[in-house]
Amino acid sequence: MKKINIALIGCGFLGQRHLKCLHALKNKANITAICDQNLEHAKSLGRQYHLPVVGDYQELSGNIEAVSVCTPTVTHAEIASFFLKKGVHTFVEKPITYSLKEADQLIALAAQNNLKLQVGHVERFNSAFTTIEPIAQNPLFIECHRLNMFPNRSLDIGVVMDLMIHDIDIILGLVKSPLKDIQAVGINVLTDKEDIANARLTFANGCVCNVTASRISPEVTRKIRMFTKNAYISLDYAKQEANMFTKDERGIHKRGIPIEKEEPLKKELEHFLDCVRDNLKPKVSGVEGREALKVALDINQKIWEHRQSIS
Repeated sequence: MKKINIALIGCGFLGQRHLKCLHALKNKANITAICDQNLEHAKSLGRQYHLPVVGDYQELSGNIEAVSVCTPTVTHAEIASFFLKKGVHTFVEKPITYSLKEADQLIALAAQNNLKLQVGHVERFNSAFTTIEPIAQNPLFIECHRLNMFPNRSLDIGVVMDLMIHDIDIILGLVKSPLKDIQAVGINVLTDKEDIANARLTFANGCVCNVTASRISPEVTRKIRMFTKNAYISLDYAKQEANMFTKDERGIHKRGIPIEKEEPLKKELEHFLDCVRDNLKPKVSGVEGREALKVALDINQKIWEHRQSIS
């Protein structure tokens, strides 16, 4: 099997997880180098994994076929466009970019150069979600809760772009109907951006979604509940567990859904490598990443409008 020569850009919390997963995928990936502005930190990881290190992504050279970009959101467009122009397949963590204009530029570059552009919406690769996805079609109501402890990272964006965007992407993939209306509220507590947010999304087909995200919770919660015409499905992303409730003339019946637990990030990066090697379409391409970004930006706009109305 051909290995893909891939470099890692950004060695922070998420970048280190990427490095660990790519190292575990050594039958498919050949890590050519790692890059981080904190050169001493990068060198420490380089010694640990026996890899070359650079402090500036523009210094990367050699036969690089792909990159994984795990830098702050505000740098995604600059770094990803640099590599797409160089003919390098690009994985970029979510959100795809800071603005729709930047996202459109990356999508256009990938198309012009016949390159893969994949966006890191990792919950699409969570075994619990991939197991229930075929039976969660045509939902009527969806409720999501994504609560985290304060991260001390990703503070260049608010909780909508940081956390809620995961659920936005999942919802758009499930509902498959035009978004008709958005209502949203949010408040900042520890940062100058929203740290808690709630949005109510109404789609043209009648589906309604209630989405809550917080990054100042004392505990971690990542759950989604879906109601269809004939069933209620409850999914816990963190535990990779799911239950289905159905009814008949005898009452309501609960059954656990068997799930083979796997590391979602490893599956996501393996999918990217397979797409590069076998010329496949990424499950979450730049187009899907842009769609999730647009809804996230619209929610932020609604939060701002609500704040203005009560100030």
